Amino acid sequence: MARDNGGEAGTVILAFVLGAVTGAAVALLMAPATGEETRRMLADRARESADRAREVAGQGREMWKRQRETFANAVDRGREAYQQARGPQAPGAPSGEPL
Repeated sequence: MARDNGGEAGTVILAFVLGAVTGAAVALLMAPATGEETRRMLADRARESADRAREVAGQGREMWKRQRETFANAVDRGREAYQQARGPQAPGAPSGEPL
């Protein structure tokens, strides 16, 4: 019998991410830097992360657009191949298309 471990894998990943965030927070709090330096560093990292997120989102949109175009082209080619496979219709024969 096959087991679905999707829920367990998600839990492990979530625990890993939470541990990483907690570790980063503790490292920042224990670092030998002044509050102003730490705040500046956090602001810089936040800006870098926001820029990276925008970049990744743009890449995702572009990929989605290309995939959508590829799918539309495949559907069109499939329709054309179907029409060619059906062959020419005799005049007066029903076309098979709804009225």
